[in-house]
Amino acid sequence: MHIERCHWIRWSLAPLAVVASVLSLSAQPPAGPATSAVLTNLTIKSDADRAQIGKVMPDEVRETVKLYLDGKIQQWYARSDGRGVVFIMNCGTVDETKALMESLPLAKAKLVNLDYTPMGPLTPLRLLLAAPVASSKRLDPQP
Repeated sequence: MHIERCHWIRWSLAPLAVVASVLSLSAQPPAGPATSAVLTNLTIKSDADRAQIGKVMPDEVRETVKLYLDGKIQQWYARSDGRGVVFIMNCGTVDETKALMESLPLAKAKLVNLDYTPMGPLTPLRLLLAAPVASSKRLDPQP
């Protein structure tokens, strides 16, 4: 009975050891991943003149398609609330993305707000690539 209880305790504490090791890794400030894309949220300003937007849109669409064909826009989506679009830009910096987006007709006419989020690889996945630590103790209970 005592041996079974020891095995049960060891098995129940094993997940806590894993969590503790992950938390110790997160206690150190992680180096951020290199920016490989920029999420760009374009929203129409609430006080924007709809007639002016209508006049600018043909040029906006042409210029946006050019960015796509030049490989600067990886993906683009309409916002479900109808207030704008979301782009995933193939840019290495937010500054590069800002320069592109602020050159578009809607931004030049000051009809939109632009928000930028730099993105990169999900670096914690590297933990999955690490070789497992060899243990001299056997974790599975023996009969």
